[in-house]
Amino acid sequence: MKRVVITGMGGITPLGHDWPQIQTRLRQGRNAVRRMPEWDFYESLNSRLGCPVDDFQIPDWPRKHLRSMGRVAQLAVAASERALRDAGLLDDPSISDGRMGVAYGSSGGSVEPVRVMGRMLETGSMQGVTATSYVQMMAHTTAVNVGVFFGLKGRILPTSSACTSGSQAIGYGYETIQQGKQKLMLCGGAEELSGPGVAVFDTLFATSTRNDDAALTPRPFDTSRDGLVVGEGAATLVLEDYEHARARGARIYAEIVGFGCNSDGNHITQPTSETMATAMQLALQDARLSPDAIGYVSAHGTATDRGDVAESHATAQVLGKRVPVSSMKSYVGHTLGACGALESWWAVQMMRDGWFAPTINLVEPDAACAELDYIVNGGRAMSAEYVMNNNFAFGGINTSLVFRALS
Repeated sequence: MKRVVITGMGGITPLGHDWPQIQTRLRQGRNAVRRMPEWDFYESLNSRLGCPVDDFQIPDWPRKHLRSMGRVAQLAVAASERALRDAGLLDDPSISDGRMGVAYGSSGGSVEPVRVMGRMLETGSMQGVTATSYVQMMAHTTAVNVGVFFGLKGRILPTSSACTSGSQAIGYGYETIQQGKQKLMLCGGAEELSGPGVAVFDTLFATSTRNDDAALTPRPFDTSRDGLVVGEGAATLVLEDYEHARARGARIYAEIVGFGCNSDGNHITQPTSETMATAMQLALQDARLSPDAIGYVSAHGTATDRGDVAESHATAQVLGKRVPVSSMKSYVGHTLGACGALESWWAVQMMRDGWFAPTINLVEPDAACAELDYIVNGGRAMSAEYVMNNNFAFGGINTSLVFRALS
């Protein structure tokens, strides 16, 4: 089996678009949540909170590429461009000669063409329907646009699985290289923010309604949490065969050593602690590690009632009470299809820096949650050879990734 390493990372997030900027915001302990006055148009929507990327500007890309991109694809391609540049591969022939494949996902495509198609069904008018409407709204729009934009000719693995889209992409890309099917994989996830995207959770009473206290929510694992905040963004990792990376003198951020993925097989929206724990155990088995090897867990930590409870007990069951845990969703909200990739990126960077961000707004852990070493206040300086990133999605999809620090 081939060893798999990360040689490039990049993203577009509400906290910033490069690691120094993001780390500064993490150390300041300030989130990017704000009230969305434009959502006052939606009369029955309870939450008015979102976590947008307000400063994203579309690069000067060729129009032939932009035609097929909605916002979610634009974010995915921009993040991938940053990751490839970071890996020293942006203009390298190895990415377009078949050696590089793509694994990428989002919860779905862009919303605007869905609105246009919906109007067609309601009124019969095809005004606004174009030859690229479907390409912008299709579930695999991120994977396809990333592949076409960079001329990738390897295998393509679309991962549209809601909140595990990004983590499944990394996991499947890892397995592809591990089995010798590709030398390189471009992996990640993206999501665009929209009113309908918030309504999905609002109708389940799972959104935060602290509409006048944006800085104080979401509150993962806190007794006063009242739901999630939806965000947007994209993150991309360049995965590479270890020997291939060494041969070209690439900088290596970390090694991927374990991946676990399973399904609850029980309920579409209610998480199951037992199968969450199984996913973590599968990742540990894949990595050939004992639980005490994990030095930090980047939790899914959505700030929902049942989700936090189930996840915390699964974590304690597998890793014990001593493991340090924090949730990056306290800063950028739930970025849905992007979160698995974004949180993996940040976990790897924090592992390299030896400083781990706290869960902000976590003041009093909920007694219903398991007893864990929740990182709070000013974060924590510590070394960790192995870190784990966990994500869980609608449909009972569970993922767990294990990363190893390489000197």
